[in-house]
Amino acid sequence: MKYYLVAGEASGDLHGSNLMKELKLADENAEFRFFGGDLMQAVGGELVKHYRKMAFMGVVNVVLNLKTIKQNMKLCKTDLILFKPDVLILIDYPGFNFRVAEFAKQYNIKVFYYISPKIWAWKEYRVKKIKRIVDRMFTIFPFETEFYKKHNFDVDYVGNPTLDSIAEFRSKALTKKEFFEKNGLDNRPVVALMAGSRVHEVDKLLPLMVKIAEQFIGFQFIIAGVTAINLEVYNKYIRNKPVKLIFGQTYDILNNAHTALVASGTATLETALFDVPQTVIYKMEGGWLVDVIFRNFVLKPIAVSLPSIIVNKVIIKEFIQMKMTFANVRAEMEKLLFDENYRKKILTDYQRLKEILGETGSSKRAAQKMVELFKL
Repeated sequence: MKYYLVAGEASGDLHGSNLMKELKLADENAEFRFFGGDLMQAVGGELVKHYRKMAFMGVVNVVLNLKTIKQNMKLCKTDLILFKPDVLILIDYPGFNFRVAEFAKQYNIKVFYYISPKIWAWKEYRVKKIKRIVDRMFTIFPFETEFYKKHNFDVDYVGNPTLDSIAEFRSKALTKKEFFEKNGLDNRPVVALMAGSRVHEVDKLLPLMVKIAEQFIGFQFIIAGVTAINLEVYNKYIRNKPVKLIFGQTYDILNNAHTALVASGTATLETALFDVPQTVIYKMEGGWLVDVIFRNFVLKPIAVSLPSIIVNKVIIKEFIQMKMTFANVRAEMEKLLFDENYRKKILTDYQRLKEILGETGSSKRAAQKMVELFKL
């Protein structure tokens, strides 16, 4: 079968690549064309557009890049028709993918959605559109399945693909000694700095992260660099500062980390699954006004970080928008670094998180179900 996939960010590239590997095993005639990244390209098929040229977040960034977004959309629609896939597989990234799905339905192309958009957090009304333009939804969190059930939309719960990615990494991970020697690290405990996968996130978050690193000289702070972001973006903030930048080794960094300071997003779940106590920060355009609107009128879950949402209680501290101050983050890092009882409580909550998420095999289950649906 011919599969057309659309992933618009780093996490989508990772999960898309694992899905493609399993589709190749389930369908020996699988042929791929996609918007994605290096990981998907490594599996095989034709990369049409790299996600680094698509990842625009926040109102200001979207407005400034409207021309590029329109060009990407036009390319995707034209290429989709020329390829004539048996199915279009969309991976999260709703702002772009909803429009692609609407277009595909006009041409009777079957639409599968793998990794649901976070409409359960805000914009719940979008479920009506999903029911209209998506043939099959594959969910990765138990609470998502319940959400769609409430709206009378049958979905396939396949488990969480992050478990698969981490399991695959651990099967061939470097030892702590190998990782430290490879990257010229000393014997101090590691604090992982996860500043996000987009330029504007690094611009907003990294300055505070660096300032925090200057406060705790007994630890070595390592930035998990994203290859899609140019080195100069990082260098603006880290020259002559007590931090180390390492590209393309995010899981190695987490696997050897004592504590982490993390941008809100998928990285919070990855950090938790590596059993690393963390605090979460995030800031976007809009300041206090955006903060007030989101907390009081838009955001529905009890928190913004995935570990807390999944467990349905606040298990890690979050400092979002106006609360993302040096004083707040420094005080929390002090507890995470030195208070063993505080750390143990977080680790206990992480175990509950793992129990809820269940077993590995998400990518395989999703791929087998997708192929099975075409045999019905």
